[in-house]
Amino acid sequence: MADSQFAVEKTYEEINARIKAGEAVVVTAEEMVIIVKENGPVEAAKKVDVVTTGTFSPMCSSGAIINFGHTNPTIKASRVWLNDVMAYAGLAAVDIYLGAAEVVEDDPLNKVFPGGFKYGGGHVIEDLVAGKKVQLRAIGYGTDCYPATEAEKEITLADLPYALLVNPRNCYQNYNCAINLSDKTIYTYMGTLRPNGRNANFCSAGELSPLLNDPLYKTIGLGSRIFLGGGVGYVTWQGTQHNPDAPRLDNGSPRKPSGTLMLQGDLKGMSPHWLKGISMQGYGTTMAVGVGIPIPILNEEMAAYTGMSNEDLVTQVVDYSFDYSHGVSRNFGEVTYAQLQAGEIEVNGQKVQTSPLSSVVKARQIAEILKQWIEDGDFLIEKPVTTLPGPKE
Repeated sequence: MADSQFAVEKTYEEINARIKAGEAVVVTAEEMVIIVKENGPVEAAKKVDVVTTGTFSPMCSSGAIINFGHTNPTIKASRVWLNDVMAYAGLAAVDIYLGAAEVVEDDPLNKVFPGGFKYGGGHVIEDLVAGKKVQLRAIGYGTDCYPATEAEKEITLADLPYALLVNPRNCYQNYNCAINLSDKTIYTYMGTLRPNGRNANFCSAGELSPLLNDPLYKTIGLGSRIFLGGGVGYVTWQGTQHNPDAPRLDNGSPRKPSGTLMLQGDLKGMSPHWLKGISMQGYGTTMAVGVGIPIPILNEEMAAYTGMSNEDLVTQVVDYSFDYSHGVSRNFGEVTYAQLQAGEIEVNGQKVQTSPLSSVVKARQIAEILKQWIEDGDFLIEKPVTTLPGPKE
C-alpha cells in the first residue's frame, strides 16, 4: 500500500491462513537473528511469518488455583495444606491458591543459616503434574451448610475438579546481573553470590527471551496464546511490577528490568519437564517455568525487533550485598548478553565469572517445540484484545 508506514504489512488473519494451509514460514528467535543480519528487516519480513521464543527460569510469582472437590460431610475450609505446604483458603469453601514460594510448614527456614528450603509450593505443583499423590489436609470452623471441621484425603491432579496455573508475574523483560561487593557470601533469589565480586549471576535467555523480541509490546497482550509449562496458556494482562518506562536503547530494548506478564493455563495439560520446584539456598522455594511466545511478523519493524542478537541487548551489573536491599540506584557497568553468556565480564577492573539462572538450552527447546506446533497447524496466533501498556510518549 502506497500510504503505508511499512514496506511489508501482514494481518493475523493472513498469517493464520498460511499456518492452516501448511505454508507459514516459522523460525526461532535465534534463526531470525541470522536471517535479519543477512537480508535486512524488510526482506526478513517478506520471508518469515512467525518467530518463536522461549525461556525457562525461576519465576517466584507463580502458583495454582485449585478446587479440591467437596468432602462428605462438606467443609468450608479456612486452612489447607498440600503435602504440609499451606495454601491460601480465603476464596471459597474448597477453592484454594497454592503459591510456588510457600515453604513446607515445619521448614526451619533460615534458623540454621543458610537454610536449605527443601520443599515448597513449586515442588507440590511439580508433583501434581507428574501424576504423584499429594496429601491434602483441611480444617474449617463449621457451618450449617458446611458442618465438617476437618478433612484429609490423598489427591492426584486427575482427581481435582479444577486446577489452573495462575502466575501473577512471569517473563521479566530483562533483569539485573547480580554481584556481591561485600566481604562475605550472600544468599539471594539470584543465587549464591561470593564475596568481593568473585561471581556474577544473571537470569535471561537473551535473544530467545519472549519480551526482548517484542520490546514495545506491539503483539503481546490480553489473550495472546502461548506455550506455558508444556501446555497451552494465555497472557491475561500485565504482570505485577510491570514497568514499561525503564530506560531503553535506541533499538527499543530495555536497559533495566521492565515489562512483566500475568499468565494462566490448564494445569492438567502441563508437564513436570517444564514446571520444576526449586530450592534456593538461604532464600526460599520457587518454581522454574517454561514459557514460549510466538511473535507474528506483521511488518519489518517486528522483523527488526526479533532480529536483535545478544550483542544488541544489555543489562546492568547491580550489587546485591547493599544497593539492591537498600534501594540504592546504582550500577557497576552495563554489559551485553553476549558477554554474559560467554562466561566472563569485567567489574571494577577485574574479570568476573558469570553464571545463568535461566537455561538457554531449555529456552531453545521451547522455541523449537512451539515452532513445530505451529508448522503442524496445531497452534494459531491469537491477536490480543489489547496489547500491554507501553512506554509513555
